[in-house]
Amino acid sequence: MKKWHKIAIVTGVGALVFTGVGVAAAGPIACWIGGAGILGTASTGTAISTLSGVALSNASLAALGGGAVAAGGLGVAGGAAVVGGTVGLTGAVVSGTVAGLMADGDDDGVN
Repeated sequence: MKKWHKIAIVTGVGALVFTGVGVAAAGPIACWIGGAGILGTASTGTAISTLSGVALSNASLAALGGGAVAAGGLGVAGGAAVVGGTVGLTGAVVSGTVAGLMADGDDDGVN
């Protein structure tokens, strides 16, 4: 198997796994960002950093998704997609880099 085949396979699997993890962990990741005061205010005008529980999670995800659906944003689903995509892209870069380093000089000449 060619070196670039191995790198492509490992990168694809890494992206898939990390995207799944990112979507599954979107709520806690968004809560961490929102609780740190990075996201500003919710669509209701309340500071996201003052919220807790499900309200914090939903407001943080909606802010990451461009705002509430009623305000023209993508809402919670958009926020989950942003977090999942960001984690997935990071996973693809890391797994591709690691695969490239591990496969260095591993071209067996078989097509």
